[in-house]
Amino acid sequence: MTEAAPRLAPGEAFPEFALPDASGHPHRLTDYAGRYVVLYAYPKDDTPGCTKEACDFRDNALLKSLGAVILGVSRDDAESHGQFAEKYSLPFPLLTDSDAAFLKTVGAYGAKNMYGKVTEGVKRATFLIGPDGKLVRSWLAVKVEGHADAVVASIEADRKARGHA
Repeated sequence: MTEAAPRLAPGEAFPEFALPDASGHPHRLTDYAGRYVVLYAYPKDDTPGCTKEACDFRDNALLKSLGAVILGVSRDDAESHGQFAEKYSLPFPLLTDSDAAFLKTVGAYGAKNMYGKVTEGVKRATFLIGPDGKLVRSWLAVKVEGHADAVVASIEADRKARGHA
């Protein structure tokens, strides 16, 4: 089993990445400098929990109004991402980390326990990255229900702390 990466602390610079979307276009954290980035790691395209999470992010009007960039990342390939995004009209990029190198770096890949069976895979996690490229907050072992609203609340609290209420 893969050992978990050390947890990133709020205020630390978030690791840079260059991951391709469904069309092969690479996305980098620096592409979104000056904006909040919601980077969420999820286990598998078109599965019940992952679909609900993606659709909750898609449908959250407050996230849109705050101008946050949403990026999903999993080990699924470009074809799978394209089909998933099209089927559910997802308006944000789904990124591929086929070897899980980046997911391991941020602690979103490793041993997980499902119904008493320990397996290795992508852990559902979300990282809120501030306009300065630093981690605002992370959620590890995300529970999908109400999660998009929790992300909105964290953005609003951070904006207030930065004096942008």
